[in-house]
Amino acid sequence: MTELVAVDRLEIHVLVDNATDMLSSTPAHVETEGAGLMRRGVRVMGGKCLCCAAHGLACLVTAWRGDLCHVMLFDSGPEDYAFERNVTRLGVDLGSVEAIALSHGHWDHAGAMLLALGMIRARNGGRDVPYYAHPGMFRTRAVRQADGTLRQLEDVPGIHDLTAFGAQVVNTTTPQVLLDSMFYLSGEIPRVSGFEVGYPGQVRRREDGTGWEPDELLLDERFLALDVAGKGLVVISACSHAGIINVLSHARELFPHRPLHGVLGGLHLSGTNERVIAPTVEGLRTFGLATIAAGHCTGWRAMAALAAAFGDTVLAPTAVGKRYRF
Repeated sequence: MTELVAVDRLEIHVLVDNATDMLSSTPAHVETEGAGLMRRGVRVMGGKCLCCAAHGLACLVTAWRGDLCHVMLFDSGPEDYAFERNVTRLGVDLGSVEAIALSHGHWDHAGAMLLALGMIRARNGGRDVPYYAHPGMFRTRAVRQADGTLRQLEDVPGIHDLTAFGAQVVNTTTPQVLLDSMFYLSGEIPRVSGFEVGYPGQVRRREDGTGWEPDELLLDERFLALDVAGKGLVVISACSHAGIINVLSHARELFPHRPLHGVLGGLHLSGTNERVIAPTVEGLRTFGLATIAAGHCTGWRAMAALAAAFGDTVLAPTAVGKRYRF
């Protein structure tokens, strides 16, 4: 299942992210929201042009190989308003989306999924859309607070609703090679680093509905990887609850003869995971990454540590509307 062909070009367009930033300078391969507006012919800037930030992540991933071009949606962000507003203002035609993958079963990555399906099918002639899921994503989850109470998390859309909205749900724990073998969607990620412990305090409802059980490892989380010719693997890890060192270690194990070139997504080094910022930064040094596009749940303390360690030639934080070209 690890057969993967190299692509000539890769573009990752951030549709939803926690941050908006169209003023900071960026590396040459990264286009800001504002630069994208200008390229599309917008000459009068105002609030009606701009995207909004929201706690979540959604990425449109486009890859080219020869005459082939394939497009995949990776997550949808937390809710309909941000997704629809940003897609519309970025001028994105969702009719080109051929498949959807949900990275893991949290609301901030799946809250707009039914709307996304509707928008895609409104532009693709009403065709159903392959939707890649993991059985663990559909369990009801909660987080135990310091006082022992539970804060329940909104469920992600279930298989019945997804199917009703035109999804062809592929619900499996096994990895997938998709779209002419240009996209690799991982299976469950081995925990090998020793210090990355998942989401402390998370529980899930038992299968029989009688209570709750520990769920800190979030074994339903997967990453997306593409191999860019002349550069190497680019890994998209939406939240990295598995730990970004575990994610990249697994990618290197799967594709030992291909260098790791870049990583994009949330690193979840905020909250209680701030305690593992230092070993994570040190671990990242070992992969020789040319681009670290961190955002979403990474947190400002981790972002500061990454900036100090890697500088702005490597660190290119995500923001709504940014377009990364590899």
